[in-house]
Amino acid sequence: MPLTSLELCAGAGGQAIGLEKAGYSHSAVVEIDKACCDTLRANRPNWSVFEQDIKKFDGRPYKGIDLLAAGLPCPPFSIAGKQLGPKDERDLFPAALRLIDETRPRAVMIENVRGFLEAAFQDYREKLRDSLYSMGYITAWRILNASDFGVPQLRPRVVIVGLKRDIWDRFDWPQVAPQNPITVGETLYDLMSANGWRGASRWRGLADDVAPTLVGGSKKHGGPDLGPTRAKRAWKSLGVDGMGIADQAPGRDTPVDHLPRLTVPMVARLQGFPDDWKITGRKTAAYRQIGNAFPPPVAEAVAVKIKEALTTKRHVFRMAAA
Repeated sequence: MPLTSLELCAGAGGQAIGLEKAGYSHSAVVEIDKACCDTLRANRPNWSVFEQDIKKFDGRPYKGIDLLAAGLPCPPFSIAGKQLGPKDERDLFPAALRLIDETRPRAVMIENVRGFLEAAFQDYREKLRDSLYSMGYITAWRILNASDFGVPQLRPRVVIVGLKRDIWDRFDWPQVAPQNPITVGETLYDLMSANGWRGASRWRGLADDVAPTLVGGSKKHGGPDLGPTRAKRAWKSLGVDGMGIADQAPGRDTPVDHLPRLTVPMVARLQGFPDDWKITGRKTAAYRQIGNAFPPPVAEAVAVKIKEALTTKRHVFRMAAA
């Protein structure tokens, strides 16, 4: 039987895809953003998608699930923001702890930005660890980089894993891939050349590295672009105009030396989404969904190791009678 999961702040489904591939069955996914919920329902109409604030979600019907997973909002800890931590109204760790207490899963998996590990939040982290310990969990965290798991993007993220004390010793963090991921050029060449652009082969040679971290932004942001000034310079070195998102790939009559913009399907592939996962909504909303997602291959790698811990039985060795 598949292991069961409850996912909080599911977004466009990056973590949910990874859990599904790892062999989990979603009892429910919870997400407050309508555009993200539309995407989840369009791709998995059989999932129970709750479009609501997790502060108001009742976890008691899901007591005893195998895994509670969450991609909690990053702004309280992001270096791109004010790093207000618990003083930020968007801090949803307290709500997550309540739901962990209500559901008492066998394992917990939470993703956040690497700013969560800043020295300023040491007390916050210890309180989190203590709260989970009081519920019976041993907890650890680690920075995982998407490019170490085959995703063609530099995307460091903190992953927090907690397991019941009696199974903690069965858990190991996933090993990084033995080879670097393929470059942006190799990853996107077929999409960039789809409309007959004669400069696509030249561009593929320019885009000879992995992508910088995609930045999804927030609803307060004016429109879709590929990040702050430093990120845009990195994109330009890869032959990409980071000032916005294009509606389609360059056409046959586009100059060979054109600096193209990425399309939504291109950005989704760089984030590790499968090509058949449809991101619904207009361009800006679609890009934000992708840019804020947890890359599915990273989520899958961690979820597999948690699954191994949950399903591996202890071996009891007995000395043979003399």
